[in-house]
Amino acid sequence: ADSKVASYSKGMIQRVALAQALAHDPELLLLDEPTDGLDPVGRYEIRQVLTSLRDQGRTVFINSHLLSEVEMVCDRVAILSAGKVIRQGTLHELTREQLYYEIELDGDRHSDALDMVRRTLRSAKTVELCGNCIRAQGVDATGIQPAIDALRAAGSVICAVRPIRQSLENLFMETLSSPPPLPPLRRKGGAV
Repeated sequence: ADSKVASYSKGMIQRVALAQALAHDPELLLLDEPTDGLDPVGRYEIRQVLTSLRDQGRTVFINSHLLSEVEMVCDRVAILSAGKVIRQGTLHELTREQLYYEIELDGDRHSDALDMVRRTLRSAKTVELCGNCIRAQGVDATGIQPAIDALRAAGSVICAVRPIRQSLENLFMETLSSPPPLPPLRRKGGAV
């Protein structure tokens, strides 16, 4: 009580700032880099508070360069470049084009299994073998089921089936590396 806030560590100042922002029980909260300067325990605790607020139906805007943390807390994401929103949506909406399913197999007859999955999933964008995993892109949870059924019927041992989506960081880099759309032409004095 007798210490000035300026004498605290950066992490403690972040905690005090969040406590001040929450003191009047707001419905809307705007935060800029809320976990900056915090240790892993502090980051976890702040994420828990933010997730709790979100689950209570409160609106929490977070500006952050720590995209892995944004993935853990946010329902919707907007990517800005030069002050303009260039992409926005839910994580699912933004990453569904790159979603693939990975089927991890036991044993060593993976090329036979790969051929079987390719025949089963003709509508998939790609079906490839990576080590002991078959990766299928362009199918959803319902669409991958026939491949799982076919593999089991053929006696394959499935160790795991995992949906893998593009990380927000990769999406961000991909979005920024794409050239922005050209602005519309403006006519001035009838000339283009």
